[in-house]
Amino acid sequence: MPELEILIGGRAFEVACQEGEEHYLQSAAEMLNIEAQTLIAQTGRIPEARMLLMSGLMLADRTAGVEDRLKVVEDEAEALRAEVDRLNAALKRANEAASATSLPAGLTDQLKTLADKAEALAGEVEDKAKAG
Repeated sequence: MPELEILIGGRAFEVACQEGEEHYLQSAAEMLNIEAQTLIAQTGRIPEARMLLMSGLMLADRTAGVEDRLKVVEDEAEALRAEVDRLNAALKRANEAASATSLPAGLTDQLKTLADKAEALAGEVEDKAKAG
């Protein structure tokens, strides 16, 4: 189990971690150190236990805020996914309705042929009416 020396608030600590977790421990220590440095800058030198407690609480507060924002974003994302699903279903229904109302293949050509014949007959009737 690796041991690392981390610095928090100008104080060194020996901390053990799981193999391969060193980077995460260093990152967490850096975040805690930033809070500790902020606290020390505001209050001056404070006892180690109080510095660690207050720094941890400051990080917990920040984490709670991030979790709250994450929940809002997740809720918005879920609402958007539901809207996309609703719109996709509506599009599918519209496509199915359009397919159901379209004419079978070849019927359009047959209707055109009948219309041409009807026009030709109408023309013949007009011609006979004029002649008669």
